[in-house]
Amino acid sequence: MSQDIVLAFSGGLDTSFCVPYLRERGYAVHTVFADTGGVDAAERAVIEARAAELGAASHVTVDGGPASWSGFVKPFVWAGQGYQSQYPLLVSDRYLIVEAALRRADELGTRTIAHGCTGMGNDQVRFDLAVKALGDYAIVAPIREIQKEHTQTRAYEQQYLEQRGYAVRAKQKSYTINENLLGLTMSGGEIDRWEAPGEGARGWCAPRAEWPAAPLRATLRFERGEAVALDGERIPGHVLLAKLNQAFAAYGVGRGLYTGDTTIGLKGRIIFEAPGLIALLAAHRALEEAVLTKLQNRFKPEVARQWVELVYEGFFHDPLKTDLEAFLASSQRMVNGEVVLETHGGSVQAVAVRSPHLLNARGATYAQSADWGVAEAEGFIRLYGMSSTLWAEVNRKA
Repeated sequence: MSQDIVLAFSGGLDTSFCVPYLRERGYAVHTVFADTGGVDAAERAVIEARAAELGAASHVTVDGGPASWSGFVKPFVWAGQGYQSQYPLLVSDRYLIVEAALRRADELGTRTIAHGCTGMGNDQVRFDLAVKALGDYAIVAPIREIQKEHTQTRAYEQQYLEQRGYAVRAKQKSYTINENLLGLTMSGGEIDRWEAPGEGARGWCAPRAEWPAAPLRATLRFERGEAVALDGERIPGHVLLAKLNQAFAAYGVGRGLYTGDTTIGLKGRIIFEAPGLIALLAAHRALEEAVLTKLQNRFKPEVARQWVELVYEGFFHDPLKTDLEAFLASSQRMVNGEVVLETHGGSVQAVAVRSPHLLNARGATYAQSADWGVAEAEGFIRLYGMSSTLWAEVNRKA
């Protein structure tokens, strides 16, 4: 009798390979696709058909959009920065995929989980640590297993599938592609060779020649640091982010080529496209800068950096992450108001900010007017710089 195993399944090359590989080793493979917002109805149908074609014992699709927003997007925007100040953590849906797979395992009464992560990447750390944090499950990782004998794993996977009569999509032969509500990442091919990306290495973001001539404006409303409305329409967060993705991708916003330090110590090079997240970050930052105190704005990046590193490196369920989120949530108490975003293509700017909590001094405007006198200003400067001035005076003749 076959042993039930639940496979986190995306329909890509790695997870497609896993299905027949596990079946040939005596498993009844139950695939779970956590739809975290990167595919349309047609692509969901393709993934479902792919699971059936490969011989999955069952397949379920889970709506992960709301969980992606509440579990990741909201605290990530509160934090306000990417990993190494660049990468917007686009594969953080992995933690939500794990949760969906474990729920399915519990339904089936099995304690065996499989994933398609390689032995060289970060995702294996995220998957394995999340599984270990959430229960006592056995983890099977077919791609790590074949890497013990094969160095060119993608070529081996492709050959393995084709020998068994399963076609491989042309784009999957060249690149590893991840798409979800958060954005898109692409690696492999010339990207891994540190060369200029080819014409095929493009996802959502339109190239310069296709940007609309008229600029785009969008108004976001925030309540306690969370975006709740777009252009006056109050909508769920995951729907709002999907709309931002579509609107700003047409102007090429949010595309980057990034090289970073991975969890396991290698250098990772990817193309990322995150039009909606980049727009959200720009709006939130503009509002936050105007309503938080100077001391809050100085200190908060330290908390943000720690939170981002925990999420990037697999510690999504570590209690420190929960502790940091308590601070981030507290910092958002007065982050209420509206921000107008504008793009002419390529980048996005916050051009207007409206909030009842703007820290404006009634009788003063920076470098323009003040409700204090010259003597007060001169006295402040004297006291404020006293330490440095004294050092200069004492040591001037040294």
